[in-house]
Amino acid sequence: MLNNVTLAFIGSGTMAEAMIKGILKNGLTHPSRIIASGPRLERGKELQKRYGVKGTTDNREAAQAGDIVVLSIKPQVLPVVLDELRGLIQPHQLAFSIVAGARTKAIAQGLQHRAIVRVMPNTPAQIGEGMSVWTATPEVTEEQRAQARAILQALGKEIYVEEEDALDMATAVSGTGPTYVFLMMEALVEAAVHLGFSRRVAMDLVIQTVLGSVLFARESGRHLAELRNMVTSPGGTSAEAIYQLEKGGLRTIISKAVWAAYQKSRLLGEMSSKRGLRSISPLKSPGIPTERLEK
Repeated sequence: MLNNVTLAFIGSGTMAEAMIKGILKNGLTHPSRIIASGPRLERGKELQKRYGVKGTTDNREAAQAGDIVVLSIKPQVLPVVLDELRGLIQPHQLAFSIVAGARTKAIAQGLQHRAIVRVMPNTPAQIGEGMSVWTATPEVTEEQRAQARAILQALGKEIYVEEEDALDMATAVSGTGPTYVFLMMEALVEAAVHLGFSRRVAMDLVIQTVLGSVLFARESGRHLAELRNMVTSPGGTSAEAIYQLEKGGLRTIISKAVWAAYQKSRLLGEMSSKRGLRSISPLKSPGIPTERLEK
């Protein structure tokens, strides 16, 4: 799928490395077909030594070399990078963004380029167990969509959505989701320590219990309520524990947390769009008619 495609990563941090690792592990392309740019020269050398890819500190050099240009930078850096790359991405290239909250409209305005894939990945992608939700602009070709899907499948599972607003929902559920799980695990570890287990034993108990439960849920294909009922005997320990959790409003708190994350994601997206629109004058757009920019 990507044998003759060059991938340029603008940003060489943790998620960029996770993508590079997954792509190479699945044999989608050769290391010589990957270039990663970042502000630190030593980071580029580290990736080159570890994976055999090319490292650079020149974003423009990387972007010009790539058939797929992956924006893997922090949101606060995006306006600067868009200014740097404006007008540089050619029609045949694909812009592939994993920048949290950055809408395709803002990226299109900033790059002066229309073929954009936007992705909401999550941290388990670092071990090939990620959940990526993505969308694409109409200008993305079927071949480019297939390439994007192949990249994301190398990181775990992927879901394509037609409406970009769904990425805000995904941000609140799967993107932020590992945070909820880690917090729950942390609370279980602390409770186990309070009972008298050593922290090492408590960690082993909790990690294996959560891992086993997740794998069981995935393999069984049963409704989660049915799985819960399987281990909840009338008048037993699970029933007593669930009573306390429900009494404490666990479901309501989780629902409120997800809603808050969703609202925050929307706010960040609006702020990103406003920053992108303010930094660009349509009269200076080299390749896109003014009336299209204003849509």
